[in-house]
Amino acid sequence: MTAPELLDPLFREAVAAIDAGDVGTLERLLAAHPRLVRDRLDLPGPWLRDTVGRALDGFFRRPYLMWFVAEDPVRNGRLPANIADVTRAIIVAAEREGLGSLREQLDYALRLVAWSGVARECGVQIALIDVLVDAGAATRGTATDALVNGNLAAAARLVERGDRLTLATALCLGRTEDVPRLARSATNRDRQNALVLAALNGRAEALATLIGLGVSANAHSTEIFSHATALHHAVCSGSLDAVRVLADAGAELDARDSVHDGTPLGWAEHYQGEHAGHERAGAYVEIAAYLRERAGRR
Repeated sequence: MTAPELLDPLFREAVAAIDAGDVGTLERLLAAHPRLVRDRLDLPGPWLRDTVGRALDGFFRRPYLMWFVAEDPVRNGRLPANIADVTRAIIVAAEREGLGSLREQLDYALRLVAWSGVARECGVQIALIDVLVDAGAATRGTATDALVNGNLAAAARLVERGDRLTLATALCLGRTEDVPRLARSATNRDRQNALVLAALNGRAEALATLIGLGVSANAHSTEIFSHATALHHAVCSGSLDAVRVLADAGAELDARDSVHDGTPLGWAEHYQGEHAGHERAGAYVEIAAYLRERAGRR
């Protein structure tokens, strides 16, 4: 049996310990098998591939063990309360081995944590951020990563821990006193990205501020979810106020995204069905009704 084939069952056992918050078992595994913190999982078995699928061919390709602490991609939908201690155990083992890859592992683990909705919902995202940054993870750009998935508290923490405050971050976090200074130096790309992030997070006041600064309601980001317009993303956020701000500013109601060929109204109807039976569905019902009425007035 080759080395890559042997690594998969070891990874599976170590990941089970991570998921259970079993620091003792994890530490014993790492001491007995240092390659768990050194090597990447090149040949994942069905236990992982059947769970996260295409992520292994994309953003979670050839993962290090440390990257499993973020629960992004989602495997279980939960993280143990002591996941920060679990992460620290992996970092200690990696430091003990003097790994040249440690910075790469830390930096990407922080990005995954910044993205992670599960870490936010489980109340462990801030603790994970602190553990990784304390160990040397670079914060640059991670607040934007957090905002992409609506993790506002994480974005604020990442700025506190050293990430640069951008126009988008200031607007989404309500740091209005910083907006004039940042707007003066912002490029067109910065402003377009800010529009998309404000829409994704349903920040109606931020959208109004950007439009007041001359940003078109139909401006596309070239980097963040560029397949759709800001109006599509505002619909996704579930904020009727954000949708209204963009519509009032001339956002195209019949614009189609380049992936699903859907209009903003089509997105609202999709999310209404997706959340049927849940409280959040009501927001999409209101947005869909508003968009129909708005289209009828034109």
